[in-house]
Amino acid sequence: QVQVLESGGGSVQAGGSLRLSCSVPGNLFSLRALAWYRQAPGKQRELVARIGTDHVTRYTDSVKGRFTITRDNAKTTAYLQMNSLKPEDTADYFCNLGSRVSYGRILPGDYWGQGTQVTVSF
Repeated sequence: QVQVLESGGGSVQAGGSLRLSCSVPGNLFSLRALAWYRQAPGKQRELVARIGTDHVTRYTDSVKGRFTITRDNAKTTAYLQMNSLKPEDTADYFCNLGSRVSYGRILPGDYWGQGTQVTVSF
């Protein structure tokens, strides 16, 4: 059983910052790409950022320049640093292990965390 454990969500005012963490105990972490997704109320889940095993990163356009995804294989933990937060960033954020690329599309992997809530107020 692969555990994916998110933490770091909360409530902030617009312009503030939060850092989300995603811990995956065990050896699988360093062998798999990892991605952050988010789902706002009434909307579909969307990819926010992805980091490969080679540390190459990709971001959805709406967060470029504001969010940074990193990984620390020694700690089997990935992070999503979110700066200059906007109310439209309000969502549940999910960590996904095993993300892969197929024909140029990023597809989610098999392992999901429970999610952590981020609320950004005006």
